[in-house]
Amino acid sequence: MSTAQEKLQAQLDASFTPQLSGNIAALDQILGKSADMQQRDFKLCGSSEFPGVCCFVDGLADASIIEAILKALVIFGSDLHRDPAAMPTADDIQTTLMVNASAKPCGKVRDGIAGIVSGDTLVLIEGLDQAILVSTKGWKDRGIEEPSSENNVRGPRDGFTESIRTNTAHVRRRIKDPLLRFDAMVIGTRTQTDINIAYIQDIVKEGLVDEVKRRLKGIKIDAILESGYIEELIEDAPLSPFNTVQSTERPDKVASALLEGRVAIFIDNTPVVLTVPTFFWQFIQAPDDYYNRYWVGSFFRSVRYLALIISLVLPSIYVMLVSFHHEMIPTSLALTIASGREVVPFPVLLEAIMLEIAFELMREAGLRMPKPIGQAVSIVGSLIIGQAAVQAGLVSPFMVIVVAITEISSFAIPSYSSSLALRIFRFPLLIASGVFGLLGFATVFFALLLHALSIRSFGESFMAPASPFRPSDQRDMLLRMPLWMQNQRPEFAQDQQRMGEQQMPRPPKGG
Repeated sequence: MSTAQEKLQAQLDASFTPQLSGNIAALDQILGKSADMQQRDFKLCGSSEFPGVCCFVDGLADASIIEAILKALVIFGSDLHRDPAAMPTADDIQTTLMVNASAKPCGKVRDGIAGIVSGDTLVLIEGLDQAILVSTKGWKDRGIEEPSSENNVRGPRDGFTESIRTNTAHVRRRIKDPLLRFDAMVIGTRTQTDINIAYIQDIVKEGLVDEVKRRLKGIKIDAILESGYIEELIEDAPLSPFNTVQSTERPDKVASALLEGRVAIFIDNTPVVLTVPTFFWQFIQAPDDYYNRYWVGSFFRSVRYLALIISLVLPSIYVMLVSFHHEMIPTSLALTIASGREVVPFPVLLEAIMLEIAFELMREAGLRMPKPIGQAVSIVGSLIIGQAAVQAGLVSPFMVIVVAITEISSFAIPSYSSSLALRIFRFPLLIASGVFGLLGFATVFFALLLHALSIRSFGESFMAPASPFRPSDQRDMLLRMPLWMQNQRPEFAQDQQRMGEQQMPRPPKGG
């Protein structure tokens, strides 16, 4: 630790003194003359013997609340301060003048500074050896909107925002259980980011909350700017392309995860909430599965599994068959493919990699550019990659069809982060298939499968309930069974009983 940092820590560890000028000087030394730092002078009870200062950050604190505080201290304080020679205590001021506001005494400079930069107002008064910290947070938030990355046809349209308290309220509205808990902590030595850990006390598995807290407390970093920082630092397999921490912007998905015994991690200033433990099959499930009838949900979940397989292996299988195993293609189809590739000067593997890279370039450009320009880039890119590239003899029509179906399938996967991981997996499979044929494809595919089977998420196998096989959890894995059959929570939950008997009331017999 440098000398400047040691000096700063000593200043933060100091206590407030009865001298107002000394306290203000201590704050000025730490905060400097920053343009957004405001100090509002006042006289307690209108008496010049007791001057005071309200310190706050302009833009973070609500001006109307600060005006109410000053009004209470200057005007209504006369009822408290009947003896001009007697100094009211901090408790008197807090309990008598600020009964309608969240206020608490503050003895350390560190706590006062932390409150100010978080949007609270610090009240300093001459003669008091304590400050009073009043909650005045009041910055503008983004409105509640449907998450653009997790659309659904049927279901709630609200999504998380950048305010942690708004996000926790979303979940509290859905789960009015008194055993729903939100534990708070702060991470980031400079950003001081608020973190909330949510769980339902009698459902969550014993030890899981402690493990989440242990990993979060172990994070020693200067800044947390988004949930991705937390995700990368606490996941079980940081080198794996698989996501062992699920992220979502939907309050209903977080509520569902808590009711299954999982733990949710809310991070301030981000609309993304993390849930753990996470299983592979969750990335294929969508909220619509549960809001539509069970056979509809099961059908479209099956479609997404098909999309997963196509997205992962279709280009590899095409390259493998065309390069090494022509005999496995029907003769008429093989002749059509060969006629389409007559004018293409590249091997089929290079042709596939060129198209895949071209698509990734187009996707990345469309994503980073302003929306109107991004749409134009997508249209122009589609024309170039499609008809123009075929007519120029750079790629064959069949390869365009294969890559197009593959990319469309990747968009059918509900989890955006998982679809990105599949794109990464596609390249080693493609290269292995193009170089070694079926042997290379099988080797890489089984290596990926073994890797997925070996990783864990907060003590649970990533591939559960398929491996290890859990019969009772199969009701919501490949297919979505009717709700009246899903009467138990997953096996990792502490309280597994979810609903009682006779969940399908029937008309009385003979009625």
